[in-house]
Amino acid sequence: MSVRERHMSGGIARMRGLPRALLFVLMCSTMLAAESRNVAAFEIFGIKLWGSSKDEDADIVDPLRYAVTIEATDADKDLVKKLENASTLKADEERPVSGSLGLLAKARSDREQLVAALYADARYEGIVTITIQGKPLDDLPPDAEFTGPQPIPVVVTVTPGPKFTLGNIRLEGDAAGLASADFGLIAGGDAGSGAVLKAEALIIRALKQEGRPLAKVTGSHIVADHATSTLDVTLTVAAGPVAGYGDTTVEGTEKVDRDFTEYMTGLKRGRQYSPDEIDDARDRLLGLEVFNSVTLKEADGLDADGNIPINVQVSERKPRYFGVGGTFSNTEGLGLEGYWGHRNLFGRAEKLRIDGAISGIGSNDLGELNYNAGIMFEKPGVVGPASKFIASVKTVLEHPDAYDHFSIKGSTGLSYDIDKKQRVSAEVALDYSKITDAFGKHTYLIASIPLQYVYDNRDVRLNPTKGFRVLAYAEPSYDILSGAAFLKLKGEGSAYQSIDSASKFVLAERVAIGSIVGTSLEHVPADRRFYSGGGGSVRGYAYQGIGPKDIDGQPIGGLSFFETSVEMRIAVTDTVGIVPFVDAGTVSTQSFPDFSDMKVGAGVGVRYLTPFGPLRVDAAIPLNRDPGDPRFGIYAGIGQAF
Repeated sequence: MSVRERHMSGGIARMRGLPRALLFVLMCSTMLAAESRNVAAFEIFGIKLWGSSKDEDADIVDPLRYAVTIEATDADKDLVKKLENASTLKADEERPVSGSLGLLAKARSDREQLVAALYADARYEGIVTITIQGKPLDDLPPDAEFTGPQPIPVVVTVTPGPKFTLGNIRLEGDAAGLASADFGLIAGGDAGSGAVLKAEALIIRALKQEGRPLAKVTGSHIVADHATSTLDVTLTVAAGPVAGYGDTTVEGTEKVDRDFTEYMTGLKRGRQYSPDEIDDARDRLLGLEVFNSVTLKEADGLDADGNIPINVQVSERKPRYFGVGGTFSNTEGLGLEGYWGHRNLFGRAEKLRIDGAISGIGSNDLGELNYNAGIMFEKPGVVGPASKFIASVKTVLEHPDAYDHFSIKGSTGLSYDIDKKQRVSAEVALDYSKITDAFGKHTYLIASIPLQYVYDNRDVRLNPTKGFRVLAYAEPSYDILSGAAFLKLKGEGSAYQSIDSASKFVLAERVAIGSIVGTSLEHVPADRRFYSGGGGSVRGYAYQGIGPKDIDGQPIGGLSFFETSVEMRIAVTDTVGIVPFVDAGTVSTQSFPDFSDMKVGAGVGVRYLTPFGPLRVDAAIPLNRDPGDPRFGIYAGIGQAF
């Protein structure tokens, strides 16, 4: 994962000086515009910043513009929304079609899609009528020409009819012993076409999970009774025999080793077939980050040994990548970063990545800028397909308020995916550092063994609506120079629950606690102590601003901490949401948190959903601020706060 990717998925840029930050973004946009004079238009997140769509339509032959009106007087708001979403006429209204023939083809396709949307809403008596320039679509000749002023008027009239419910339900063949209710088919229940198709897929999945790869629906008899507005469903299923995996063949590899790709599927010949293992194999191959797409297909029949052959089709990504990025804050100045990487160094998805960053430009003196650089190597599949070997070397020179820090750290270790939800990792690390803090100047040579366990069953990583994530971390450490030994422990959990069926209201909660035992505070390097405050922990307070401070008011860190957050994520529209929240935290010089000295911040945030996660802006105030604490904080980032 790149520096930019790490920042986007979990990092939060503190931007209390928002006007200056926006000025910086505009300056960057201006420079991009200056360097892109041949670009006629620029669009981000669906918002056109400059340019005209007319230039984009220049490649359309005989462009014809139209204006569409959807009339569904008897439909409720939800159905109207579904119809509008299903209509390509509506979705593409701003873009012209290619002549009269293009408009006719689009209208005919739209009618089929709207009828399908009615069926999905269990409206089996629905009628869709489309007129172009006042003439019904079915009355228009194939070579009709639409002349006159543009846009050409198109009217879509929808009469939805009554909503059907399920009537008689029968499962036959090898599914005769199954309960239809287990798959969502209940008399009087949802009769939408999507519900029936989903039930078919669930029935086949259930049989495949018995090790039957050839399970299929051999017949479906569906009758709409218009007199009673019910849908009778009869499904006939053939389970097929229990089988193991046959040969796994791979197609589409070019620079990635084909035998390695087969090995990483983890599908051993003869072992009983499982659709869950097929899904795991697909996810594992995609997780290698060397493929754009991965498809696993079972053969249509068994081989001579009674096993099911598996065909893997892949398309490869470009192996090399690079990028640059920047951040800005009025308190931390300008930061610049860059990286270069190779996804397939030796042909077996080995990763090499080199990155570096400079920050503090404009806020720190030239001699106190922050630098970091690193090189990382990963090799998957070292002790089985679910494993990964990792080695890295990093150097850091930084000057946060709490300390001045220079270090060179090397580490190597393994991570292992127990299953799709659980991962364990272990490393051996050696860190040489020089630190100046409130306790003076110190040199350390720390040997440590970081150990981590993660359980994660969230439905969506960047914007979860249900599930939870738990992390447990332990790092026994030994300072070779001073002889000090200590153990750093940390636990973190977050949970998510949809309050309503549509996930318009999602309650999110987070708790984190940590402790360092075995030595006193001054013998623990400042960069390994606990800190709290800022966008990633307790919003409303300065970065590292919560906890004990020295005589000059600078944070010194602690041996323990506790943080908790509660958010109510409210979807206002499909893309915009608001998030009221409360955060609390404490840092103590003792090895157990001091809950009597909790700092609390509260505020509200705005979210804008994008394909790669929500854009986030949060504003918060400290509810029990101390002298020197800010009166408010504004934080921006990509992805939810936790």
